[in-house]
Amino acid sequence: GVLVPLFMQSDELHVFLTKRTEEVEHHKGQVSFPGGTMDSIAATIIDTALREAGEEIGLMRNAVEVLGIFDDFWTPSGFCITPVVGFITTIPSFVLSKTEVSEIFEIPLSFFHDSSNERIEQREYRGKMTNVYFYRYGKHEIWGATAKMLRAFLQALDAEFKNKQTL
Repeated sequence: GVLVPLFMQSDELHVFLTKRTEEVEHHKGQVSFPGGTMDSIAATIIDTALREAGEEIGLMRNAVEVLGIFDDFWTPSGFCITPVVGFITTIPSFVLSKTEVSEIFEIPLSFFHDSSNERIEQREYRGKMTNVYFYRYGKHEIWGATAKMLRAFLQALDAEFKNKQTL
C-alpha cells in the first residue's frame, strides 16, 4: 500500500512524492509515493500505507484524513500496489528515513494535467509491449507505476468532475 498525500497550497492541490535511496531493495533512486508491503501486523491496506508513511517520512497518522482507496496497480515486475488517497491539512516537519528516502518534494497536480509535460514510451517486458509514462519535474523524473497511478487518478477525478457537472 502507498499513500498519495495531497494538500492545498496557494489554492491549488499538490502531491508529495519521495525519492528512494540507493540502499533500498527495490526501485533504487526512483520517485515514488511513501509506502510498502503489508505485514501481518497491519489490519488493512490503509494501516499499511499510513504506517509506511510514518516510517519513511515521519508523517503521523493523525495528520492524514484518508479519502479512500484507489484502484490496484500491477507493475511489470509483479508488485500489486494499492494507492490510499489522503489529505494533509497541516504540513508537518518531515523526518526522512535515511535508509529509505533521500528526498521529499511537492508537485502541483496541475503539472500532470498539462499533456506537454507527459512523455509516453513503448517498452517490451516479457514479450509484451506496454506504455510507460514519464514526467520531468525539475531534476526529478516520475515514471513507471508512480506516473501511471497519478495519471489514472487525475483521469478519474476529471471524469467525476464532468459527471457531477452534467447532473
